[in-house]
Amino acid sequence: MMDRIQDLQKLIKLTGDRAKLDAKANGTYIVYQTEKGQIVKEYANGVIEPIDNPGVHHE
Repeated sequence: MMDRIQDLQKLIKLTGDRAKLDAKANGTYIVYQTEKGQIVKEYANGVIEPIDNPGVHHE
């Protein structure tokens, strides 16, 4: 069971890393939830911007 959990954690990390590469290549950002529960945008330059109302469409 631990091997499956470790494999899943590795896949999740690789997926996040790939998303960051794609965002950098396309000049966009990734969106994720922090450990504290905040939804944020992270840009390729390292800037992290909180999203105050994640259910509201701004663009």
